[in-house]
Amino acid sequence: VQLVESGGGSAQAGGSLRLSCTVSGYNYDKYCMGWFRQAPGREREGVANIDDYGRLTYGDSVKGRFSFSRDNAKNTLSLQLNSLKPEDTGMYYCAATRPRSLWIGAGCPFSWFGDPLNYRGQGTQVTVSS
Repeated sequence: VQLVESGGGSAQAGGSLRLSCTVSGYNYDKYCMGWFRQAPGREREGVANIDDYGRLTYGDSVKGRFSFSRDNAKNTLSLQLNSLKPEDTGMYYCAATRPRSLWIGAGCPFSWFGDPLNYRGQGTQVTVSS
């Protein structure tokens, strides 16, 4: 399984970026998949995720500004970042649960992002200046 993020970069506050995550080798019908971010000196923060029922969940700090989607045909996860704020700065990672992960049955609460057994990419940096 491989997850590769792309699309990060720099933007002004109020601007937009689009992140993509190409997923290969992941063929499970039960899962949690999504994005989290990490900034220096700050705790890991769940940004958005989707479960195998197609239910989307967003973090409170990004609701109404970010949009998460999954394209099964292209095996990609996309994250549209609008109305960016300096506090959105950080490394953004896409992740997916291992098969039979207990988080799947729990409805994919954001705490699953902290599971060291997850598949995850190397991250892409987002920097927002004021």
